[in-house]
Amino acid sequence: MNDDKEFLGRDPLGRLLFRLALPTVAAQLINMLYNIVDRIYIGHMPGDGALALTGVGVCLPIILVVSAFAALVGAGGAPRATIFMGKKEYDKAEKTLGNCFTLQIMISVILTAILLLWNEELLLMFGASENTIGYATAYMDIYALGTIFVQITLGMNYFITAQGFAKTGMLSVAIGAVANIVLDPIFIFTFGLGVRGAALATIISQGLSTAWVLSFLFGRRTFLRIKAKAMRLEKSIAVPAVSLGVATFIMQASESVINICYNSSLLRYGGDIAVGAMTILSSVMQFTMLPLQGLGQGAQPILSYNFGAGNKERVKGAYFLLLRVNLIYSFILWALVMLFPSFFVRMFTSDEALASFSAGALRVYMAVSVLMGIQMACQMTFTSLGNARSSSLVAIMRKFILLIPLMYLLPHIFTGNQTMAVFLAEPVADTLSVIFSATLFFFEFRKALKRL
Repeated sequence: MNDDKEFLGRDPLGRLLFRLALPTVAAQLINMLYNIVDRIYIGHMPGDGALALTGVGVCLPIILVVSAFAALVGAGGAPRATIFMGKKEYDKAEKTLGNCFTLQIMISVILTAILLLWNEELLLMFGASENTIGYATAYMDIYALGTIFVQITLGMNYFITAQGFAKTGMLSVAIGAVANIVLDPIFIFTFGLGVRGAALATIISQGLSTAWVLSFLFGRRTFLRIKAKAMRLEKSIAVPAVSLGVATFIMQASESVINICYNSSLLRYGGDIAVGAMTILSSVMQFTMLPLQGLGQGAQPILSYNFGAGNKERVKGAYFLLLRVNLIYSFILWALVMLFPSFFVRMFTSDEALASFSAGALRVYMAVSVLMGIQMACQMTFTSLGNARSSSLVAIMRKFILLIPLMYLLPHIFTGNQTMAVFLAEPVADTLSVIFSATLFFFEFRKALKRL
């Protein structure tokens, strides 16, 4: 093993985080284009753009679940592989990669079958109405065929970034995103395929990203390589990897449950326009969450490697650097959203009624998004240090214990405007969750450092 593998334990933290986080943040911003470019084009379709946007928005919970399964394997396996690298146990690191690749393929097959068989039933359950179900099923029928591309691209890309190849990881996402931006208007408008064209553009683009990821992980430039002998599932390798990924899975899959609850509640109190607004609001929230996840992914190799190597000071320094950068970013974006909500909303719709309603709701929905820098720094550090229990607890607290009950409780308290009361659940839950996460982190981080 050559000296290049030791740079995570040697280079200055500031320079190292910049080197690793810049490509991962860029990758998350580019990845965001996958999620929002379709909606931008669809929302501006002449005639029925607003309804089509709402229909595709109802597909979001299913898309989030598919992505969450990729994170269940990749986000759990990659930190463990990096910790093994820090301990110089390269054989176990490579087995972790191989086992996770096998799991990713198995999960893809199961998810594809479920989506092809029951997508209409799921979409109706997730908040589609008679007006929007046609658009939703048209999109999902095609998107389901690309499930394996989503799984491999997102899941295996964690292992590229975790080894310190952040630029390569960024290119994995960039290749598909650029293709998606080019293909979307061609399929949607030129070929007149509408929402089907958007879905077709997405799966072709993801297929190109998958080809890039696999060519790297099967190639010679990577430290850890996918090998046939490492793909045989071993309980001692696969189970701890999946266990560590549970927190990230909950965090992402819970977004699906949240969207279902939001859509059903908003359909009850505000109708299709409120559900359409939620599609826009959740898209804008990604401007906050995905770059913060990118920063966390950039810091993950540094934290995991030095934790495995027993380097207490570098672990501590990397966390506080991540926290500072997170807070700066989340404050800047929060200020922009509070000052210019209409700018963000009109990216997704030209419908005046929907835009006016969404701008007011956006200020409520993202009122305390400035605090998410703290939440994400704690969450990502728990995962990076292999603390599956605390990481899962933080994810469960924010979404299931706080947000979902508040979503149904607040409309009965603020009866004057029940629709806005539903949106208010987000900032209230975020405030309480950050307080809980920061308190838990204070004690758990000290314990982890003492063990080193």
